Amino acid sequence: MYQYHCLNPIAAKGLDLFGEDYKKTETLYEADAVLVRSAKMHDMELPEGVKAIARAGAGVNNIPVMDCAEKGIVVFNTPGANANAVKEQVIAAMLLASRDLIGGNKWVADNAEDPDIAKATEKASVPSVVSFWTSNLLSS
Repeated sequence: MYQYHCLNPIAAKGLDLFGEDYKKTETLYEADAVLVRSAKMHDMELPEGVKAIARAGAGVNNIPVMDCAEKGIVVFNTPGANANAVKEQVIAAMLLASRDLIGGNKWVADNAEDPDIAKATEKASVPSVVSFWTSNLLSS
């Protein structure tokens, strides 16, 4: 039986992939392995039982790699593990940049009490659509 300790919250969906030979422990001093995302470990005193440190993400700048190497602790990261999240953020940023989504959200909040908001929405959105088409698509 191996025990691991999470220094940061790690998604249960990922932790559930561990088999029966792995058990989560609430204390670092019982752990064979440490899972970390962003916690700064440079000032931490690592117990002798720790054999591995896994960084959930790219890079290991928050882990004292040289100290771990001297103690025989294996350190590794998971580059690409957050690739889907990065893609989602890029698409969201592209949508925010191409349309006035924040302004639209503010307009809805400002007009939430308007009983005729459906009609007002049609009137308010037509100029922005026309403006978008004429300024971005027809000019290229």
